[in-house]
Amino acid sequence: MLFRSHVPIPLIVGIDSVHGNSNVKSATIFPHNVALGATRDAGLVRRIAAATAQETAAVGIDWAFAPTLAVPQDKRWGRTYEGFAEDPTLVRQYAREFVLGLQGTPGAGRTIQQGHVAASAKHFLGDGGTSEGIDQGDTRVSEADLIKTHAQGYIAAIDAGVMTVMVSYSSWNGQKMHGNRSLITDVLKGRMGFQGLVVSDWNGHGQLPGCTKRNCPDAYNAGIDMIMAPDGWKGLFDNTVAQVRSGVIPMGRVDDAVRRILRVKLKLGLFESPRPWEGRLERLGSPEHRALAREAVRKSLVLLKNNG
Repeated sequence: MLFRSHVPIPLIVGIDSVHGNSNVKSATIFPHNVALGATRDAGLVRRIAAATAQETAAVGIDWAFAPTLAVPQDKRWGRTYEGFAEDPTLVRQYAREFVLGLQGTPGAGRTIQQGHVAASAKHFLGDGGTSEGIDQGDTRVSEADLIKTHAQGYIAAIDAGVMTVMVSYSSWNGQKMHGNRSLITDVLKGRMGFQGLVVSDWNGHGQLPGCTKRNCPDAYNAGIDMIMAPDGWKGLFDNTVAQVRSGVIPMGRVDDAVRRILRVKLKLGLFESPRPWEGRLERLGSPEHRALAREAVRKSLVLLKNNG
């Protein structure tokens, strides 16, 4: 018997709202994370994240690919400006506030569909510590240093209820993070207790040895639940279905991924309402948001003193 009636699974739409929803004309642009780190004002960071969430939700987007929790250790890294600080203590403090600003306070009732969006802690793990600052390079540190320096922001983000985590292009001691089952499944989902979904970075799966953009069971088996495949998605879909049917990707791994994705969609309220905040375009570049951006600029100014 064929059952045709079922609850439609809603789409989830995400975008890089990393310092405001900078993808949209008239949106408020806030200083990058490196400047916010200079303010030493965690409350300001939370207010900026909340404003960013409003301007993201207003255009019908459910998910911000932020905050970046990299802890830059080498200034030669070209993405140093995306990190709040080289001090993991400050990154940990800011991680909590940014997640709460984007998502709202856990347990506070319906907040996500009232101008809040899902956050994404990224890029897991150690992207700010690559050797010689090489982008997408190799972070060559001990497990103790990985925890002490690079993992602190994720601990705080998970405690704040972050819904998603994005995996890094980089490697840890020679192993690409997109294929690191030990860190993604055993540590992040296991020891750290993360209950949300794990998403890849843009075509990051295609960098794994033996993988292409259209074929990569190793990324799923490592624990990635959703793959960001902008141009190879059709081939990836066909290959993934075949690999599940053949047992290369265990059905238990599919169940875990589906459960986590549905959990996030349910928390977002996507099954219940057609994005009630969508269309509130008056929030884009609103006077209060622009005033907040000016406050952030003032507080982030750094005066350098020449001591000879």
